[in-house]
Amino acid sequence: MKPRLFGSSGIRGLANIDITTTLAQRVGAALATLHHGGTIVVGRDARVTGPMLETALNSGLASGGADTLSVGLVPTPVTAWMIRETGSDAGVEITASHNPPQYNGLKVFNAMGMSLTIEQQLKVEEVLEKEAYNLAEWDGVGTVEEVDAIEPYVERLGETLNELGNHNVGLDLFCGATCTVASVAYEELGIEAEIINGVPDGMFPAGNPEPDRNSLARLGAFMKSRGLTIGFGYDGDGDRMMPVGEDGEMVSPDRVLAAYAGYAVERNQGGVVVTHVGASMNVDDMVRQAGGKVIRTPVGDAFITEAMAEHNAVFGGEPVGAWVMPEVHMCPDGVLASLKLLEALEHKEMTLKEFVEQAPEYPLDRAKLECSNELKPKAMKAIAENYQDAYKDVSSVSTVDGVRLEMNNGWVLIRPSGTEPIIRVTVEGKTSEDVESLMEKGKSLVRDTLVRVK
Repeated sequence: MKPRLFGSSGIRGLANIDITTTLAQRVGAALATLHHGGTIVVGRDARVTGPMLETALNSGLASGGADTLSVGLVPTPVTAWMIRETGSDAGVEITASHNPPQYNGLKVFNAMGMSLTIEQQLKVEEVLEKEAYNLAEWDGVGTVEEVDAIEPYVERLGETLNELGNHNVGLDLFCGATCTVASVAYEELGIEAEIINGVPDGMFPAGNPEPDRNSLARLGAFMKSRGLTIGFGYDGDGDRMMPVGEDGEMVSPDRVLAAYAGYAVERNQGGVVVTHVGASMNVDDMVRQAGGKVIRTPVGDAFITEAMAEHNAVFGGEPVGAWVMPEVHMCPDGVLASLKLLEALEHKEMTLKEFVEQAPEYPLDRAKLECSNELKPKAMKAIAENYQDAYKDVSSVSTVDGVRLEMNNGWVLIRPSGTEPIIRVTVEGKTSEDVESLMEKGKSLVRDTLVRVK
């Protein structure tokens, strides 16, 4: 059974339309009910609707007898880290990550500082649907205490990091939540960082807070004008980062993920790395070469962290820049990941370009085919049963999220969109010819299947 309210990144939607104060209050009351009161850490990103939703969430928590530790405007990973640091029962970051300013959401964490598992999400939804709130007596309602999370968090970063080298760093904070942490962390760790868009502003005047090739061109131009050697862009709530090289260009997200995955296994003399079904096969190359093993999950950090905990993984991440460093905590953390990457460069005595180029680069292509939401389950079941109509030399099949087929010359992922009436086909191959051939077969398989199941 899949949760209906929770998506792959928590509860998210348009503020005051989908994500209302009523919903926030009810989620607070549900969490307090499930934890018999307890203590809950609450933080928020820079969005203008954050304080409104925070007040409602705290009201719901208090109504169920939960005490709130309010950490204010901080990145999502800081809220998650504070849960274990304070021995709290759960936590909530009020955020819509990289979405435009009119969106907001509730990202809920368990006592381990990890996104809720599917089972835990369903328990929250059951309380909400049944309205089975256990409200406190008048003299047992919860309290709200404001606490500083930034100083202890930065102190923990200093404890976990080794030599970081001598870098002139450029940072684009996109006016997001990392504005409260990044400059403090870099200064405390003795790294010279020049910052653009460093004032938190929930209207996001710097544009949607999503670090990608287009948006990071601004940071690249700034770096070249200032003679900076490496840069990082962070998304709106700070759980993702994306590196920019000395040439002002964003590096390949897949290759830098693969290179760091191999480095993590090498430093740990083996171990498991977790990534999702859509990540490049160069992750497998680098991890296998270092003596480790890759486990793939559905898309979404909640699936990745759950698998990491189960397999005691040494690293986990997604190509979008959501990297999890389990030696510190179990939430994707953009600032921590960027500092860990600097540590890796120093340890390997490499530039960012040299580090990334350790990982092979494979051609990749994506396509989408129209498919009604009602037809998706039947179509995907048929594709899983009849993939051999199109692909004869499949060495491995995964159905954890769509259908992923591995061949000697590449892989194909056929996956229904969670937000649009389409089925996506992603193909990666050893050569461009491999990609073209695998893609044609994939599209034909989907088209033929849709004709049969209609």
